[in-house]
Amino acid sequence: MPPHCDSLDGPVVRAAIEALAARDVDLVLPYVPADGEDEVRAGFALVLQARDTGTAARAVADRYLFETVVRVHRAGEGAAFTGLKPAGLDVGPVLPLAEKAVERGVADEVVDFLANELREQVKHRLDRVSERTPRSNATVAEVRAYVRAMLDFEVYTHHLHQAIRSGGHAHAG
Repeated sequence: MPPHCDSLDGPVVRAAIEALAARDVDLVLPYVPADGEDEVRAGFALVLQARDTGTAARAVADRYLFETVVRVHRAGEGAAFTGLKPAGLDVGPVLPLAEKAVERGVADEVVDFLANELREQVKHRLDRVSERTPRSNATVAEVRAYVRAMLDFEVYTHHLHQAIRSGGHAHAG
């Protein structure tokens, strides 16, 4: 997964910033599983108190909250928390398109991008199969290279189909 949910400019931290600004923990709770709510609520209450004691305390408290909500969010996905990632990391071409689609309610740019990527990748893999099609007096090594390319193509398309039909964002349980 590209750096996104665990980055300082990702959706989880953005929600935490909004929650702090509004002093409303409910704005960040949708990003954590229900069984993590108590921990986030308790941490949020402490952070609000600490933020009022000075600039340095505010920075430390905010960082604590960001780490807490991201850690609890990641645990809900069944993933390890490996620390907060800096803002501005390259998340690839499709996440910005997906975020724009969510904002606008229009999927066309995402669909077009993914359709083009899919077309290029499937064609590339099928070309590899065609290039390795054995002639009648092929060696075992040549036929083996063909089989590897053929199986790569078939398994790749199978996994694509599974991904297309999947439920999306995987959460534990």
